[in-house]
Amino acid sequence: MHRRIIVPSALATGLLLAIPAAAVAGGPPASPKDRSVTGAPGIGDPYYPASGNGGYDVSHYDLRLKYQPKTDLLEGTATIVATTTQELARFNLDLGLKASEVLVNGKKAKFAATGAHELEITPVAPLAKNKAISVVVKYAGKPSELKIDGFSAWARTPDGGIAAQEPDSAVWWFPSNDHPLDKATYDISVSVPDGTQAISNGVLVSQSSKLGWTRYNWRSNKPQASYLATLAVGKFDITTDTTANGLPVLNAYSKDLGDNDGAARASIERTTEVAEWLESVFGKYPFNALGGYVPNVPSGYALETQTRPFYSPRQFANGANVSVVVHELAHQWYGDSVSVKGWKDIWVNEGFARYSQWLWSEKEGEGTAQELADYVYAQHPADDPFWTVKPGDPGPDKQFDIAVYDRGALALQALRNTVGEKDFFAILKGWPTERAYGNANVNDFVKYAERISGKPLATLFDTWLYEPVRPAAPAAAKARLAQGLAKGSAQGKKGAAPAQPKSWKKIAATNSIHDHGAGGEAAHGHDHH
Repeated sequence: MHRRIIVPSALATGLLLAIPAAAVAGGPPASPKDRSVTGAPGIGDPYYPASGNGGYDVSHYDLRLKYQPKTDLLEGTATIVATTTQELARFNLDLGLKASEVLVNGKKAKFAATGAHELEITPVAPLAKNKAISVVVKYAGKPSELKIDGFSAWARTPDGGIAAQEPDSAVWWFPSNDHPLDKATYDISVSVPDGTQAISNGVLVSQSSKLGWTRYNWRSNKPQASYLATLAVGKFDITTDTTANGLPVLNAYSKDLGDNDGAARASIERTTEVAEWLESVFGKYPFNALGGYVPNVPSGYALETQTRPFYSPRQFANGANVSVVVHELAHQWYGDSVSVKGWKDIWVNEGFARYSQWLWSEKEGEGTAQELADYVYAQHPADDPFWTVKPGDPGPDKQFDIAVYDRGALALQALRNTVGEKDFFAILKGWPTERAYGNANVNDFVKYAERISGKPLATLFDTWLYEPVRPAAPAAAKARLAQGLAKGSAQGKKGAAPAQPKSWKKIAATNSIHDHGAGGEAAHGHDHH
């Protein structure tokens, strides 16, 4: 999605410096020690200083919502279960809608809206460190009318509304500690007019109707980042199934997708097949449900909302595209189960999701990962700005740049060629198993790959992820190029650029996944892929 965040100039200058992989340790910096009584208004992420909050750790969100599509009015009661990580006389939640009442441990607390999306809460008495707390927030508003930096992460549809954006969408519909470092489980209960459905993450536990309203109760029982929580209200055609392992599969399609309806279904209905193939690459699927949804929105991006990715209809404007499904489902392991420590670590999500598309191409016989790597490398000459983007720390304005995806995938092909097939695939499967439901940064992955392969890899990753220049072509690529040149001259042809793999157009068509921006501005839209 990305709303634009203005980074202080001194910090922005610092982001331009090359940061070797060996130096990328730890997550965002801890809050200053002088915050002993007041929770910090940000969690410490230099890309998004206002995201998240300090002083507590959330374990569970219980959201009880009512939404009226005709007016876009959302009314909510959020119950947040958390533990303090310091003494707290005051703390913040991230929320853009208007709160009407706040209770902390059952007692009414003072509260005030500050900044662009801060809800500043003062409990009756200071909270002790390491104390279990409950926070109840009653709130309401029209999400589509909430603009932050001129941007809205809430999309209205002809029959409802959608929350699906990155790096954040939660502030448009529920109070949270809005940063991937603080993951939690979720119960999301939504009441909508009869004839309308409410889609969210995880398993549909129950639904019931009363007095013209239907309530849908969803549960996500594994840790989930706030930006990966989604809500879609509208009129959908829903398909359900069960995987071989007994997981429920639920896909939803707006009833008014028009010419894109068939292609969307032909893609999303392969979700189970794709997920089962990905299990062979990345290990056991980490969550309690599968699926996807395609609402009638004009955007072009897709997003790996946990268990149930969001897809824009435009992803299927040129026919079915299973590659985008591969990308978003790969994120269930790389990005959702193993989440970033800070947003600069986006390569740990996007490089792997892109590479999964290359592996799918390899499996389908439409071009090997090596052929795709050679083709990508050849597309970008040394003076292409593509090479100035550092996937290992791209900066907030380049967080979803195509280089994070394609150069990020090139780094993985270089790793594969360096450590060999056995160790490479052991790394791909072992990492999301060892780090399941946690957070990690780029350097964590580098260390893991070194441990599994027994090889020093810091230089390799510095070259492909941090140096703002085009790396030299690997020896194998040079040999292939020389072979192609000889073959070309023998046939009287000029040049020997690698042939375009059959899968390339489908993979390239998913590049718009990045456009989470508002109205085509340089907002970061992540849409992946």
